[in-house]
Order: sequence, then C-alpha cells, then structure tokens
Amino acid sequence: MTRDETDFRIRPGKPRDHQPRSPRVRRKPQGFLAEVHQAVRRAGGDPNKLAGKGKGKASGRFNARGRGAKVAAELKGRNPWSRGPDGSRTRARRVTVKARIVKLNPQRGAARGRSFVSTKAVDAHLRYLERDGVTREGERGQVYSATEDAADGRNFLDRGRDDRHQFRFIVSTEEGVDLSDLRQSTRDLMARMEADLQTRLDWIAVDHYNTGHPHTHILVRGVTDQGKTLNIAGDYIAHGIRERASEIVTLELGRQTELEVTDQLRREVEADRFTRLDRMLIAEQEAANEFADLRPDHDTLETMKRNRALLIARARRLEKMGLATEVRPGEWHISDRAEGTLRALGEREDIIKSMHRALEGNNLNDARGTSQLAVHRDKLRERITGRVLARELAGDGNGDRVQLVIDGTDGRVHQIELRADRCDGIGRGMIVAAAPPPTEPRAADRNILAATDSDGTYHPSRHIEIARDEKITPDPERFVAAHVRRLEALRRAGIVERWSEDHWKVPRDLPERGLAYDRKWHGPSARLEMLSPIGLDRQVTHEGATWLDKELMRQGAVNLRETGFGLEMKRAMERRKQVLVQRGDAQDLGQGRIRAPRDLIHRLETREIDRVGRTMAADRGRDWTPVKPGSRFGGELVGSTQLPSGRFAMIDNGLGFSLVPWNDALERRLGQQIGGVGLPGGGVDWAFGRKRGLGL
Repeated sequence: MTRDETDFRIRPGKPRDHQPRSPRVRRKPQGFLAEVHQAVRRAGGDPNKLAGKGKGKASGRFNARGRGAKVAAELKGRNPWSRGPDGSRTRARRVTVKARIVKLNPQRGAARGRSFVSTKAVDAHLRYLERDGVTREGERGQVYSATEDAADGRNFLDRGRDDRHQFRFIVSTEEGVDLSDLRQSTRDLMARMEADLQTRLDWIAVDHYNTGHPHTHILVRGVTDQGKTLNIAGDYIAHGIRERASEIVTLELGRQTELEVTDQLRREVEADRFTRLDRMLIAEQEAANEFADLRPDHDTLETMKRNRALLIARARRLEKMGLATEVRPGEWHISDRAEGTLRALGEREDIIKSMHRALEGNNLNDARGTSQLAVHRDKLRERITGRVLARELAGDGNGDRVQLVIDGTDGRVHQIELRADRCDGIGRGMIVAAAPPPTEPRAADRNILAATDSDGTYHPSRHIEIARDEKITPDPERFVAAHVRRLEALRRAGIVERWSEDHWKVPRDLPERGLAYDRKWHGPSARLEMLSPIGLDRQVTHEGATWLDKELMRQGAVNLRETGFGLEMKRAMERRKQVLVQRGDAQDLGQGRIRAPRDLIHRLETREIDRVGRTMAADRGRDWTPVKPGSRFGGELVGSTQLPSGRFAMIDNGLGFSLVPWNDALERRLGQQIGGVGLPGGGVDWAFGRKRGLGL
C-alpha cells in the first residue's frame, strides 16, 4: 500500500499553562468546554441549562412529588436587582430562611431509628421557644397562629402526634428591627405559602427578639387540609419561601440602593465568619477553575466589578487567617478549608455571645472575664459542677439539642450541648453536674470487689462492719446502701446475682464489666445530674437535707476556687454551718469547724420527707404512712415530687400516702400498682409483677 505523506489528522490535546505558578498552588488543566462554561458564567448565564440541561428530575427532598415545585421553578434564580427609569440599581430585601424536616413517626413497615424525634424532644422544643426573655420587653415568648394572638402550643402538638413529620422554619429579615409588625409579616408569608402549596396549613409561630436580628420560629404540621401527608418540594423550601418572604419585606421597607448594599458588605470585610464576600470569592474561583481573579482588567460579572475593592480587602483578611494565598498580583487562591473554618468560627462567636447574654442576665458580666469562658459543645472531657445560668436551643434553634451555660465551681463558665431528653426538668438557677463518658471503673465496684470473699460472695452486713471499723464514712449503713443500689442495677444487666438480701454473687472482673455497662448506658455524649433544684441562698436556710450538707459531710470533695461560683459556694457553706449550729443539728468547734452526727443527711432528709409528706397526704385526704427500714408498702404510683434532697415517688394505696426515693425505672410505671420493702439507709427494694426486684 502506498503511503500518502500529505494525509494527516490533527488531534488537539488539553491546553497547557506554561506560566510560572506558586509552588503552593497547583493549577488543573482547563479544557475547551470548561472555558465556554466560564464565559457563560461571566455573562451572567447558567451553563447547566445549555443544550437542554437542567430539565431532568429536580434535586432535593420531595421534589418529584412535593407541592410547590412549579412555583419554585419560577422563583429560583430570580435576579433581586432591577434598574429604575433614572438608571439607578436597587435590590430586593434579603431574608434568611432556615428549614428542617423533623421525622415524628416512621412510615408503615419502617423501623424506628435515631432519625426520629421523640415526643419529649418535640415538647421540649416548644418550651424553649416559649421561654422567658425572648420578647422586646424580655418576657416569655407567646405562640400565635393565623387567627389567634395567643394560641395553645400544646394543643397544636397534640393534634400532630400521629403526623409523619413536622416542618420547622426560622425566618430572619436583615432589617427586621424596622418592620412595624413582625407577627403580621409572618401571617402574610404563611398565606402566600398556602396559595403556592394549594392547601391550608396548620401552623404556629413565636417571635424572638433576644438576638441581634429579630426572627420568627414557625412550626408547620406535615398534613394538608384534607388530612393527607404534606410533602413540600425541596426547591420550594430552599428558594420559594425565601423569595416570598423577600417580597413581603420589600413591599413594606422598599428596595435597597447600591450604596446601602455596599455598606452592608463593608461590615463583612473583617468578620470572623463565613460571609457573602467569601461566597463570591469561592464562586469566582470555581468558575475560573483556578483562582479568584480580581484584576481590574479581568472580564468578570458586574457584581464582582462593583465590589472589587471589598473583595480584595476580604481576600487580604483571609490571607492573614491562613485561608487564602495571593498567587500573583490580583489573583487569589482560596483554601478548600476556608468555608468550614469560617463557619466554625462563626458558630463559636455565636456561642460566646450567648454566654455573655447569660452572664448579663445574671448580673455577672463584670465578675466573669472572657478568659474564664470554656466552650465544650458536645465534646465534654471533664466533670463540671455548677449553677445553670442559661438554657436555650443550640445552634440556630431549629434542632433538638440544648445549650447550657454553667457557672462552675472551678471558677470558669462552661458551655455544653446535650440532647433535649437528657436535660429535661433542668432550669436556670439549679445546681447540676455534667459528666463525660466514663473512662475508669467506678469506685463502688472496686469497693464491692474488695469486700467480696475469695469465692465471689458479697455480704452487705460484712461490708458495713468493715466501713465502721476502718472509719471510711460517718454513716456506714448509708454508704453500703449506695453500693447495694449499684448491685441492683448490675443485677438487672445480668452481671451479678442476688441469692438473698445479704448474699450476692460477684464476678472477679466486676470493675471491668461495670465500666462496660456504664459506657453503654451513658452513651457518647455528656450526661447531666441535678444536684439541687434550689440555689445557694435558699439552701443555706432550708429545713431539710441540701446539696451543701452533702458536700460538708464529704469534707470539700468538690474542686472549689477562690473565684466565681466556687467562692460563692465556699461562703454559702460557712453560712450553712452557722444555721446547722443554731438549729442544734451540729456542734460549733470554733475557727469555722463543726461536728455533725454521722447520719446528719438521713436525719435532715427524714425530717423534710415527714413534713412534706404529711402536707401532701392531707391535701389528698389520706393518712401519712412513712416507709421505714424493713416495712412493706404498696399502692398506685401517682407521680413524683422534687425536693432539695432528691426526687421521690408518690405512692397512694387508697388509705395511706407515702414518699419513697425515685428511680428512672419507675418512669414507665406511672399509674400502676407497685410495692416494695424499705431498706436501711433510705433505700427501697421494689417488687413488680412476679416478684421481680428493682433495688433502689
């Protein structure tokens, strides 16, 4: 075959960049199609819509079958800018909408998992929205609806108990302080949503003014006016609600001028959070597939040209933070970790602000410095004991995690985050202890093993003798009773066996198995324990056992500092000593020392239970029947009551009324008939069903 030397075919490869670049930044080769897309973006177009792209299935939750998809398609990508007859440019008002779909009940045939929110968490979320200090006047939040200024939030939740899901929205206007009636604006928004979704909505809302920007929390049931499941298109949730809210706010406040928009952007240059300027820089870098080109002669979008000076100033700010690099004059490479880092900084700044609000609300802003603030989030690594200064929803307030600000005995102010169901009943002013997941076996397990015979037999009576002979504690009976309660918990887990009241079978690896049980029960996050429902001042004069008394008997086991709440607690303990001496419960030894009987706590607790129990029995028309060691009791578990010395179960047998120590296992038996036997030291051996015991 004759070869034709003049016949050849050109195969162009990818264009290569031979210009020198920074060794820290590697440029990817850019193809011809990428250059076309870049040019389309600079012209203000969307390359994804070329050649019929973007007509397929929409992205996002419920888009294929959700309501509002058609409206969202019309609103999505709408240009907020417009030009007037005189040539001036104005922009619609900006509104931020945060949304969350909360799963309440699984679909038929689906297994309930962690993604479903419990009834307690839903109830707690409403309580937090209605908490004190959220209105303009610093009062309690008020729920309202489309027709009622004072709606019943509890009734709203009860109507939606069987719903599959609930929608939660937070609507915040950039200039919300200028709105004449935030409540009416919310009603107008919900009316437009009903028109877009073609159904009446069952909703309630609460307005909050406790932050820099007034905002509204809106709860919407996930059902239509026909009682069917309400599915809202994801694009409508992401774009439609925001656009409708912007229309309403713009109608009242008018459009913004370019000068006003520039002034708002100028305030973001030095912000330690993710801003619109950062979003513009990242978008320009992604469009160019290399760097954010801020050179004056660079062909770019009109928005970038107008704000070039602010973008350069922001890029230099990011460079100081190690999140940007100027490759060549006017060309910047934004780090891949910039957005995550800036968002984390913004969240931390919000937490610090909330801690300062908590200090200010307790008149402690001058007494606690910034260096004393400790932010833990959900990663607690040390035990914290202190007074609750504030409790509110964590993050943007749309979830089910709670943020607590605790004035610690170690002289610091701590912030922690917990699941709502783990701190139910905890309020401002209470004394609490937050514990991280355990890493060491309990001292009680080691004590039990040390008092166990070589054949693995543990006798509580022998342990009492050991504690009395070695003077381990001033109250040996109460000390051992606490160990017996621990054994009862381990018995229910199948780790130990009880052969009789004074005969237990204990394995040799009890500490290790006990630690494994504690870690499983505790979970990965912190757990909260309420030490006292009343503050220090009330504990000083209280006629009953208090947390201060327990700490006095422990001889200062809590880590106290000569500053902050630690100093307040030390002073309160000294005043409590004087009160105990004046009432004859302790003997003054001088120089701030007292001598108290070993069973002081038991005496004070018994005195309080007897006083409160008689009053409650009289109110119910029953005889007061105290539970004594060795005595049997029984009746209906009608509820519980929280005393400074602890939580107690209320037992009513139709004639008599008793108060006995509470345990979380009783939560499932409210309204049932239960019984038990009183144990030494104030404990109870419960009997349910077929004589199955639950020792407390």
